Amino acid sequence: MEIFLNLIKAFAVGGLFCVIAQIFIDKTKLTPARILVGYVVAGVIIGGLGLYKPLVDFAGGGATVPLSGFGFLISDGVRKAVDNDGFVGILTGGLSSTAGGITAAMFFGLVAALIFKSKPKNKQ
Repeated sequence: MEIFLNLIKAFAVGGLFCVIAQIFIDKTKLTPARILVGYVVAGVIIGGLGLYKPLVDFAGGGATVPLSGFGFLISDGVRKAVDNDGFVGILTGGLSSTAGGITAAMFFGLVAALIFKSKPKNKQ
């Protein structure tokens, strides 16, 4: 029963992030790209203030999978690197904490590019 409750919490929080983004798309003139960047920046800011960690503890993947979770990961990596390495951690922490995800995205992008043939968009 506990796993079912965890799934419900993750779905609810992740779904709420999606609902907020959809409202921004529908009600503002912001492009989806700007909204996605806003989510990353908001994750960095909220994570830096220490407010995102309780959400991660509550919702698990519902809070870490969206782009705001990527921003939180950056801020958390910088915080840990500053604690360990001092000032240099400001420059290296975000990169080292996100290296695995970025590497996976690049690898799977390369695999997809090798398997599938790209086609130009038809302009209408």
